[in-house]
Amino acid sequence: MAKISAFRALRPTKELASRVASVPYDVVNSAEARIVADKNPYSFLHITKAEIDLPEGTDSHSDKVYHKAADNLFIFRDHKILQLDEQPSYYIYELTMGGRKQTGLVCVSSVEDYENNIIKKHELTRPDKELDRINHMRITGAQTGNVFLAYKTNVSLSQLISSWKESHEAANDFVADDGVGHRVWVVHDPQTISEITTIFHKQIPFTYIADGHHRAASAAKVKNALGKDASPEAGWFLTTLFPSDELRIMDYNRVVKDLNGLDANGFLEKLHKNFSVEKSDTAISPERLHEIGMYLEGSWYRLSVNERIIPKDPIGVLDISILQENILAPLLGILDQRTDARIDFVGGIRGLKELEKRVDSGQMKLAFSLYPVSMDQLFDIADSGQIMPPKSTWFEPKLRDGLLTHLIR
Repeated sequence: MAKISAFRALRPTKELASRVASVPYDVVNSAEARIVADKNPYSFLHITKAEIDLPEGTDSHSDKVYHKAADNLFIFRDHKILQLDEQPSYYIYELTMGGRKQTGLVCVSSVEDYENNIIKKHELTRPDKELDRINHMRITGAQTGNVFLAYKTNVSLSQLISSWKESHEAANDFVADDGVGHRVWVVHDPQTISEITTIFHKQIPFTYIADGHHRAASAAKVKNALGKDASPEAGWFLTTLFPSDELRIMDYNRVVKDLNGLDANGFLEKLHKNFSVEKSDTAISPERLHEIGMYLEGSWYRLSVNERIIPKDPIGVLDISILQENILAPLLGILDQRTDARIDFVGGIRGLKELEKRVDSGQMKLAFSLYPVSMDQLFDIADSGQIMPPKSTWFEPKLRDGLLTHLIR
């Protein structure tokens, strides 16, 4: 069963929360972060991407960046921009986007659960990205990035969280510049904390990483690297857990640089072997599984998958897998999406216009729009111990960094 715990969060004052809260460190590059934080000394990007406070051109993975992050974290605490709660608490985090709400429980989850696969994974991690977060956690003594976990909806827990929201005032309540609303409640009542902990301990056997595989892996490696010097807090890592019935996975689309030596007509002809190909006057956002949109030379096409090529296993049935096995590898020569520089990935939040833009500019030759993976598919794959193809899931809205930080030193 899942082990979670209340913790003492380091969090901004109510007046500064909207200015402190920042987009996750991995959705902006250094140049974009400089622009965002340039006129905002309170932005948490000064901690998560501290190279913005060093000369341009500084290697973002150098030790001086991590030490600058630690210095900035100390300054934020010294100036009371961030304050440590006096008692361990759970925190309720509600996000509102386009009129749709999802509510998560912010807590710390057990590193031991991660290592024993009570916290299930569906993606492989890259050593370079792990090392970045390992160094950041180790030198700052803080987990500044939240791991986004899902669990199969539990009615008792949903009712308890809803009741707390209705009967208590939010500690933070603001709308960010991207239009997403953020509200945070502090659950400090010992009995309620005990009830929440017990529900997970007795009724929720597994949690699932939706977003944050590298942060979770890094937290485990930091704890193990510290060995006997590790504090008790290093055995836990910062997570926000959402019930599956409130989550929606968006499409994660592909753009490709060239046709691997084929001309457009020759490429279209080869597609007919395994797909029904229909030209469309409008952009194609697939409305069902096994329908793929394709944009090539200013035109959209609807590709309907021939049933005879659809595998039965949880990974093979995904449209991302069908695209790989029947188009990307055999026709375009892209054998590994993780490493091939000829392919790039576009989150569904950017819309189909972004796919058209990338192709029309000449930067890319063609684009594919895909039907989103479902939560049930994610659970089935994680439960089977298999790994999804790279860039399979895109979750929105994103949790903001800086609202709740977990100190491990």
